[in-house]
Amino acid sequence: KSCIKKKYGQDACNVGDEGGFAPSVQDNTEALDVLMEAIEKSGHKEKVKIGTDVAASEFYNKDTQKYDLDFKHPEGSPDDMKKSPDEMIEYYQGWMEKYPTLCSIEDPFDQDDWEAYSKFQATVGDKVQIVGDDLLVTNPTRVSTAIKKQACNALLLKVNQIGSITEAVEAAQ
Repeated sequence: KSCIKKKYGQDACNVGDEGGFAPSVQDNTEALDVLMEAIEKSGHKEKVKIGTDVAASEFYNKDTQKYDLDFKHPEGSPDDMKKSPDEMIEYYQGWMEKYPTLCSIEDPFDQDDWEAYSKFQATVGDKVQIVGDDLLVTNPTRVSTAIKKQACNALLLKVNQIGSITEAVEAAQ
């Protein structure tokens, strides 16, 4: 809390919708930098691992097949903020190098970008957990496809996504 208050002011210490702080960071790297500073100051650097839910489907443009990292900008984002799947893989690899405690990346690509998931899994799947939430939606058919395509190495199992406990168990098997 003190790291956020020092950098963004008292208002940034208000709690967001899901119970966490919501400072006005300008980009993802800034958010991770603040998080790392807080972890180090807490004295728990050796005990804490970081996971992130990218929710990339929210900023994927199907027409351009690019991920717009500045999609909330009111005047539109510059071209260098629009990344191809390969550029996103490089971007995530940069995170992994800079933040060695990053151990889990959820939804790093659009829910239908199977090729990007598979390439990412082949590239870094032995170093980081790649969680398919939007990709898999606890759907046995999509889970089976992900296994065949080697698209991710972790399933976020949600009964409310598929509709019944039986279907959720089938997805997990």
